[in-house]
Amino acid sequence: MTQAAQKHENKMGYMPVKKLIISMSLPMMVSMLVQALYNIVDSIFVSQISEAALTAVTVAFPLQNLMIAVGSGTGVGINALLSRSLGEKNQEQVDKAANTGIFLNLISFGLFLVLGAFASRPFVATQTGDPQIIEYGVTYLRYVCMLSFGLFFQMTFERLLQSTGMTLQSMVSQLAGALFNIIMDPVLIFGFGPFPEMGVAGAAIATVLGQCFAACLGLILNLRYNSRWIHFSMKKVLHPNRSTVRMIYYVGVPSILMMSIGSVMTYLMNLILSAFSSTAVAVFGVYFKLQSFFFMPIFGLNNGLIPVLAYNLGAREEKRIKDSLSFALKLAVVIMCVGTLVFELVPGNLLMMFNASEQMAAIGIPALRIIAVHFPLAAFGIILSSTFQAFSKSFYSLIVSVCRQLLVLIPVAWLLAQLGNLDIVWFCFPIAEVVSLIVTVILYRKVRREIIEKL
Repeated sequence: MTQAAQKHENKMGYMPVKKLIISMSLPMMVSMLVQALYNIVDSIFVSQISEAALTAVTVAFPLQNLMIAVGSGTGVGINALLSRSLGEKNQEQVDKAANTGIFLNLISFGLFLVLGAFASRPFVATQTGDPQIIEYGVTYLRYVCMLSFGLFFQMTFERLLQSTGMTLQSMVSQLAGALFNIIMDPVLIFGFGPFPEMGVAGAAIATVLGQCFAACLGLILNLRYNSRWIHFSMKKVLHPNRSTVRMIYYVGVPSILMMSIGSVMTYLMNLILSAFSSTAVAVFGVYFKLQSFFFMPIFGLNNGLIPVLAYNLGAREEKRIKDSLSFALKLAVVIMCVGTLVFELVPGNLLMMFNASEQMAAIGIPALRIIAVHFPLAAFGIILSSTFQAFSKSFYSLIVSVCRQLLVLIPVAWLLAQLGNLDIVWFCFPIAEVVSLIVTVILYRKVRREIIEKL
């Protein structure tokens, strides 16, 4: 493509595929790594309060994750519609996708404001009878849910930047929020300088403040760098386009449901593990934090890949779609193999970061080694599923997620728990991943046959 033509074409349509994937994904992978680091550091600080505080954050996670699922899933719908509209040179639809997306996240905040106020205590109490864990969990949830406007707008503005290829700016926003969290966590949890010691409440407030900071920065970056591709309008935000709402949620609702299934899974796993001990629940929470250090970069790669696939679908570039998928798959598998090696070789060192007791180490070391076997398989599933989201087939991603987390993982975990041996329960993760990968490959072949090969 000539330089003159490139001026009127987004880089997703002409940049060499490997360079494009790296340029799109690397900033998000770095920001996801920092986010994962924050998740780990946050739990390390909380674990210094007590094991009960660590367990409380774990039992609070399903509802917190549901909130993230709604924001992120809506963002997937915005991302896919906006990127495809860019590829089709449909500026009117680009603007509708962005402004309507902002409105939808205002509604999402209102929903979780109500849930945080009235559902936090009954939700936590269903998972544990320990009064201290309940109080810690309720305190944490009320702050993060009732002040979730920062979370929703952070996600929206970052997705808008990603949709137009501004992944470096998206990285800056996410990095800033995560680093703000990391700095404020010890200050508010333990009380430094003029700040009082706030314990678990301090961890929640630090999280909320970091999200608000990232949201403000994301808005500034969109107004400064994205005005070429997106025209923001308060009038359009307050008067959303109904057909655009349907198109966003056509892709977004399956993604929301898919990620919400993770909330159901963690909730049910907490119930299964609590039958053994609260320490087993804490180990499960620690695993989730640790695995994010390797899964988050893959999700960053996935987020960078989706707009590339969607754009080239709109531009009808079959070869660029296939080349992008091939390169992303290889990169994801390498990252996950590193993750498996770390979990297999130094599980005890990982657990000691969370002030692990002897009992927690005895449970956690075999758990980490067993679960980590499935990491490379998960890489294939995550990258292949990006085609479902990019090509408005998010329902397929929902099918895979239901199979993995509800139809296989939870029933297998429950059955293995009946044997009375906690170590055996952890095998539910690799078993579920094998089944989900088989389903993913079947659905991907269908997408390739019906969409990619017909371009």
